[in-house]
Amino acid sequence: MSSLDLITIGRSSVDLYGAQVGGRLEDMASFNKYIGGSPTNIAAGTARLGLRSGLLTRVGDEHMGRFIREQLIREGVDIRGVKTDPERLTALVLLGIRDQHQFPLIFYRENCADMALCEDDIDPAYIAEARCVCATGTHLSHPRTEAAVLKALNLARRNGAKTALDIDYRPNLWGLAGHGAGESRFIESQAVTAKLQATLHLFDLIVGTEEEFHIAGGSTDTIEALKAVRKVSKATLVCKRGPMGAVVFDGEIADSLDKGQTGQGFPIEVFNVLGAGDGFMSGLLKGWLTGEDWPTSLKYANACGAFAVSRHGCTPAYPSWEELQYFFRTGIRNPALRKDEALEQVHWSTNRKVEWPQMRVFAFDHRMQLEAIAEEAGVPTERIGAFKRLCLKAALTVSGGKSGYGILCDGRLGRDALFEATGTGLWIGRPVEWPGSRPLTLEPELGPDFGGLSEWPVENVVKVLCFYHPDDSEEMRTGQEETVKRLFAAARRNRLEMLLEVIPSKVSATDDQTVARIIDRFYQIGVYPDWWKLEPMKSEASWANACAAIKKHDPYVRGIVVLGLDAPTAELEESFATAARFDLVKGFAVGRTIFGDAARRWLAGAMTDEAAVAAMAEKYRGLCETWDRARSGRN
Repeated sequence: MSSLDLITIGRSSVDLYGAQVGGRLEDMASFNKYIGGSPTNIAAGTARLGLRSGLLTRVGDEHMGRFIREQLIREGVDIRGVKTDPERLTALVLLGIRDQHQFPLIFYRENCADMALCEDDIDPAYIAEARCVCATGTHLSHPRTEAAVLKALNLARRNGAKTALDIDYRPNLWGLAGHGAGESRFIESQAVTAKLQATLHLFDLIVGTEEEFHIAGGSTDTIEALKAVRKVSKATLVCKRGPMGAVVFDGEIADSLDKGQTGQGFPIEVFNVLGAGDGFMSGLLKGWLTGEDWPTSLKYANACGAFAVSRHGCTPAYPSWEELQYFFRTGIRNPALRKDEALEQVHWSTNRKVEWPQMRVFAFDHRMQLEAIAEEAGVPTERIGAFKRLCLKAALTVSGGKSGYGILCDGRLGRDALFEATGTGLWIGRPVEWPGSRPLTLEPELGPDFGGLSEWPVENVVKVLCFYHPDDSEEMRTGQEETVKRLFAAARRNRLEMLLEVIPSKVSATDDQTVARIIDRFYQIGVYPDWWKLEPMKSEASWANACAAIKKHDPYVRGIVVLGLDAPTAELEESFATAARFDLVKGFAVGRTIFGDAARRWLAGAMTDEAAVAAMAEKYRGLCETWDRARSGRN
């Protein structure tokens, strides 16, 4: 059995997408960064749909090349065929959304890494692993890359694998249009037509827009162009017709496009046409390679294209398989798909990239408590930052580079520790509440409109603690809820996950239903945290009710972590034993139990750095072992 369903080959770039919509590219003030290039998009798009996909390309030995590699890994794409070019830079594309028809873009591809792909980069053993090789047209435009593509295709055919072509015609990339004409989609060229027709016989599937078939067939009459392609290729031809869907001809070309096979279409509001073809191709390949008939494959393709034209960016817009099935069940509830909140929630939660099945979190985001200890020791609060760096060292000592470990650290007193934690593989949560505030008030660094979140690394998780009780006064309840709702919206806008911590026991008496009532309420007002942080409830019924409330509203939630509340180790062990019986509880986030004694002694000058790190690491490791025992010993 082949280990890969698909290998795509060709362009790989970083797309810098203008964040402002409706303006000229000249006027863009900020950009979002995504992976790009048709084969790269298709590899990621098909991986999201459940295919085992790989990519053959080159990237530069620099930050953008590493970004592409890392993002492909997050998407589940096999990157063994992604070569690092030591001499050339990764390609860049600057894009904008002017309106639903205009999409100004500039290709920065002068001697770029992916155009250095050569025959030596094509490993026969790697090609032999794939059931299909998919090429795109740009890499037929240069002798070196053409030789690489032809080698891959011929190897695939000898292996009995399928081959596919996305014509993907960009006149600019064939040297037919200037740098300022990146959005141009068609310029006649006999040379390009001849080059394409020399290779069309190598494919089992050929996909293109009407304009792309015009260049492949050498005629601006679509039917005549399709017939010209058919003369040199037995491939199934799929002609995309924009809002009119697509048609399939797997035999003789009829005298009308309306006589081809079609699939269900999805009439939605067009927001951004860039990347729609790669989304379409992803859905089509999913159907084709899993043995679906053409109407079903076209249904997948049309739906994936619909998602693409309704969202910002190319790859980020493509659906997961779960999302696609959800869409087929619910249908179009809002023609502007990006404004369907329930659909967007499924999109967000089923496309999160890093899994955290275990969460052993050292929480040293405390501010008020450490400030009190520093005052007691008679040292300036600036010393707290140095102590938090020691906390991070303890966390890294215990984690040892393994997954399933994390920290909670603030940006006001623990900024340097946060900087050092980035890129270490730790899960990183970052608090935004003003310590001890009720009603909930946020740290000033966020600004009145929460714009400060735009400066956060996307791997940071927004953590907010709310002292909330279902029996609060209406004024207290609605005020806190509005703050959390605004924060949730700001976190999503900045592509940041959110952890919501609630502690009702500090407000009033609780029972087995209290936390479940709180969870229900936040979902009812439209807040879908990625994580919940809950106090160590001792009643199994309380945990069962809380977990049931979460699962009822959000089957894709990341999970729950148990907080410590400065409890003694024996008490934590008891609470862990109860919580660990529930699959939704992924671990703990404990702080003062780990760092309390070390903080007092170190800030007072009675403990060295090394001793503080060792003492905290010992306690943290002990808690990790306690949790692991509780998890492994559950019924």
